[in-house]
Amino acid sequence: MRIDIRHLRAFLAVAELLHFRQAAERLNLAQPALSRTIQQLEEAIGVPLLTRNNRQVEITEPGRIFLDECKQLMAQLDLAITNTRRASQGEVGRLSIGYTDFAITGRLPTILEEFKSLYSEIKINLLFGSTEEQLALLNDGRIDVAFMTGPNRSPRLTSITIQRDRFIAAVSNHHPLARRSEIELKELTEEPFIVGSMERWKHFRRHLDILCMTAGFMPIISQETFNSEGIFGFVAANFGVTIHLECANNYIRKGVTTLSIKDANSFLETEAVWLTDTSTPTQRVFSNFIQSYGI
Repeated sequence: MRIDIRHLRAFLAVAELLHFRQAAERLNLAQPALSRTIQQLEEAIGVPLLTRNNRQVEITEPGRIFLDECKQLMAQLDLAITNTRRASQGEVGRLSIGYTDFAITGRLPTILEEFKSLYSEIKINLLFGSTEEQLALLNDGRIDVAFMTGPNRSPRLTSITIQRDRFIAAVSNHHPLARRSEIELKELTEEPFIVGSMERWKHFRRHLDILCMTAGFMPIISQETFNSEGIFGFVAANFGVTIHLECANNYIRKGVTTLSIKDANSFLETEAVWLTDTSTPTQRVFSNFIQSYGI
C-alpha cells in the first residue's frame, strides 16, 4: 500500500494528542476511519507505531523514530509550499544579469547590493559581455536583464537609463598633459590611442569616432584591447592615451591621470534592458525595483 500525506497527518495527530477521539475531531474524521488509517500505515511500514487499549495510547520506540522523521518531512513540505508561493510572487528564484565594463564601474554594484538586501533568496548569476553579446544572450533567453550601452530602441526591448557618463581623457602620469586637469579634444589629435577592440567595443567606438570628428580629427589607433583594465594598463605604461567615461574614476589604476574634456558635452548612457514580451515573476520583481534607479 502506498503511504501518502493523509496517513502521516493522521499519525502526527494521534502521536501528539495520544487520544484517538481527540485526534479524529482535530482531523474532522470519524474515529473508526482514523483507526483504519493508522492500521493501514502500520501495515505498510510493517511495524507497530502505537500501542492502545481502552484507557491510553502510547508510542512505540519505532513509532518515536517515525514521529521525528514525519515532523521533518512535514516541515519540509510546508517550506516547499511556502517557497513555491513566494516564487510565484517573484520573491524566490534566479536571475541572470549581463553587464559591461561601464556598468560594473558605475551604479550596478550599488543596485545589486540594494536588491540583494531586499530579496536575499533570489540567486543572481552575473555574466560579463559586450553590448552586442548581451543583445544576443537576451534574444536567446540566456540572460534576463542586460546592463549595456544605450540607447537601445526596439519594440522588443524595454530599457531604463540608469547611468549617464561624461567623456574623459586618460593619460600616463608621465605624459605632459598629466599636469593639467582639463584639456580640449583637439589636443589629442596627434596622440596614439589605446581603445577597446571593435569586436567588443563597437557601440563605444561609434561614440568615440563621432566625438573626435566634432573636434576635426579621427583617433589614431595604436593598440586595441578587450577591457578597461587592459586599456588603462597600456595607458599607465605610456603606450598612448585614451578617451573613456567618468565612471572609470571609481577604480582608476595607479599610474594613470584622468582629465576633464572641456568641449566634450555629450554623454554615454548605460541602460538596464530586458525583452518586453518575456518575463517571469522574478524578472518582474527586478524590473519593478529598477524603476527607482532610472534617470
